[in-house]
Order: sequence, then structure tokens, then C-alpha cells
Amino acid sequence: MTLAAETVSEALGRWRILYARFRPDLDAAGSPDRTLDRAVVEDDRGRLFRLERIGFLNVERKNEIARRQTILGRALPEVIAPWPLPDGTFVAEIDGGFWQTTPYIEGVRLERPDYAGEGWRGPILADFLVRLKAAESGLAGFGREDGFSAGRFIEDLERKIEHRDFALHDRLQPAIRLLEERLFSKEESFPLGFAHGDFHPLNIVWSQTGVRTVVDWEFCGWKPEIYDAAMLVGCLGMEHPRFLNGDFVHGLLDRLRKSASYAEESWRSFFDLVLALRFAWLSDWLRRSDAEMIELETVFIGLLLENRDFFVRNWRLPA
Repeated sequence: MTLAAETVSEALGRWRILYARFRPDLDAAGSPDRTLDRAVVEDDRGRLFRLERIGFLNVERKNEIARRQTILGRALPEVIAPWPLPDGTFVAEIDGGFWQTTPYIEGVRLERPDYAGEGWRGPILADFLVRLKAAESGLAGFGREDGFSAGRFIEDLERKIEHRDFALHDRLQPAIRLLEERLFSKEESFPLGFAHGDFHPLNIVWSQTGVRTVVDWEFCGWKPEIYDAAMLVGCLGMEHPRFLNGDFVHGLLDRLRKSASYAEESWRSFFDLVLALRFAWLSDWLRRSDAEMIELETVFIGLLLENRDFFVRNWRLPA
């Protein structure tokens, strides 16, 4: 923690919150990469807040996300928006620094990788995604300019990899060629939905029996309607490939199919989107120059590709 008590007190004062103390004993939850600094603090009334310091370039985006969270939170109690300032914005500026605060929700820590084998979590997350789909109509006024294109993203990444690491580029070619054939040409016609964008169990604050809140909405926006489910399944498989055919995944997909929330064409491209989204993770490992994770992600992409028919069949996807 690098935040000074005096600075934190001044920041919280913009929300008329009286700082009392840091709570380093509590997990701030979410990825540390999303902010410049993050801490859990307690006020003079014993209330807990997650205080974040953000970069200047993220201010407009953070305000936009908070407005979306506020709307979604009216229908989804698991979506807890940052507190607004008196002028209705969500980011306070103090001496060139930018701050945001959100009520802190305490949860149960996930044990990795064991949580990915706990089947009860699948239907619960499916229910949240179904309700998120129903609530997205409230965001119609925000436009859909932030849509995601796997084709454009992977084509750009492929060019960068070719210049950086030809051997890696060569290993990825079979997966990229399959996606070019099966996914990229269909993207323009995909049904869209509002996605969290990084729907990973570690971006969820859990109770013993369910979801308390969903955090880290930095990548939210209009994407293929089945995006979050595809992201989640891929993340479970990265914990260990055996979980791709486990109760968590089957419970998730069975509940989503029964809800009839997604179009048949979305299910037809589901596996290919799972595969495509691993390239987003690969891009992040490349950015960090994390050789171990680059290799692990590349092996996982190959495993998915080699077992495509098996997963399509076992996930009961349309051919």
C-alpha cells in the first residue's frame, strides 16, 4: 500500500466520508492492474469503502462505467456502482490525482483451483448472466460504439507476434486459420449484448452460497451476447483443462440453454469464441513478457483446438 492517510482523508472528504483507518486485513478484490492504487478503508461510522486512485487517461471511461453500473444496479443487486459526487460525476480530482470510491463488500476467498470444480457455482453465474441480459435494455441510450471484434483483434495481434516471435507465430497458425474460417466472417451478424467483459470468478465477491457483488467492469460494453459465458468457460479451463468437462461448466451451459436467452447462432459459435478470447489473454501475457504464461496459454489454445469436436459434443452445442 502506498497511499498516505492524509491523502486518503482528503479524497474521502469529497464524498463527505470521514476517514478513520486503513483495513489492510481485508482483500480489496479485483485485478491490481485496473488502478494505480487500491485500498479498503473504514470511516468514522464503521462503514467500509474501496478507494481507488486512477490515471488521468481513464477518468472519462471510469465515469462512463460508473453511470452504466448505476443503471444496472437498479435491476441487479450484485452490481454496486461507485458513489457519485455532489455534481453527479464519479471521479474526484485532488492535486492532479484522481479518485473513486465504492462501498466495500466482504466475501469468501476462493481456493484455486478447487473452486473451478464446484458445480453449484455454474447455475448461479448463469442466472446472473440471464438477469444481466434482461437488464441491458436500460443501457440503450449509451450506444454500441464499443463493440468487440475478435477478427480485428487477432489479426492485429498476429502481425505483432510475427515480428516478435516467428516460432510462436507458427504454433498459433492452426488456431488462427480455424477462427478465420469459422468465426471472423460471422461477427458482423452476431446478436449483441451488454457484457461485463472480464467475467472471471476472481472478479466476483462470493458468499458461502452465491454472489455478493461483481467487480472490475473496466472491459464492459456491447459485445457478442454470449461473450461473458465464453470468457468464463475459458478461464475455468485455464485453472485446469479437466474443468472444461466438469460440473461447473455443464451447470453453467445447461442453465443458460434452458433460459433461452441467447440465439442459436450464438451457441453455434460458442466454442470458437472461447478459443478466440484466449488470444486476448495471450496478448496480455505478451505485454508483460511473462514467458511462463505465454507458453501455458499457447499450449491451452492448442489443447482447445485439438479437442474441438469433443467439446462441441459434450457441451451439446449445435454443429
